[in-house]
Amino acid sequence: MSVRYAILGMLSRQPLSGYDIKKAFAESTALYWSGNSNQVYPALLALRQEGLVESEVQQQNRYPAKKVYSLTEEGLAALKEWLLLPPEAPRTRSTFLTQLAWSDLLSSEELRQMLDGYQEEVNTRLLMQREKARRDRMIPRRTSRESVIWEQIAGHDAALYERELEWLKGLRTALEEVEG
Repeated sequence: MSVRYAILGMLSRQPLSGYDIKKAFAESTALYWSGNSNQVYPALLALRQEGLVESEVQQQNRYPAKKVYSLTEEGLAALKEWLLLPPEAPRTRSTFLTQLAWSDLLSSEELRQMLDGYQEEVNTRLLMQREKARRDRMIPRRTSRESVIWEQIAGHDAALYERELEWLKGLRTALEEVEG
């Protein structure tokens, strides 16, 4: 996903500073983006140069002035155009699966340790995802439909982690049957 469309989407809700946008990327369950948060400011500059966003410096009493960005009509049109494009199918790239492919080289104890470590990591991510989803529910939404969409997005990753744990349990059972 391009950071530019995530930024345009956030600005469709309300004007935000670059700092607020970076924070939203870090905290949201829905803003799937694997880029570096340092890409936000160059993206905002490019969007401004293209006329898709505009900025205004706001003075603050106790803090330094901040630059707040808002969506232009052209930016809203570009966002809607992107929303109508067919999305790409999800990709599955897993370091764990690559490691698992060669795990027959490990002893039974080493394989168990590998699986335990992976299970712990998935459990941790599941707990973190549930906490993010809980926080996301506190954000006011514009419409009931938007509330439903964001609720479903929040549950998406949690469901993936839960499914991964089920799959891992099945893997362990199958390995136990083979090893006797």
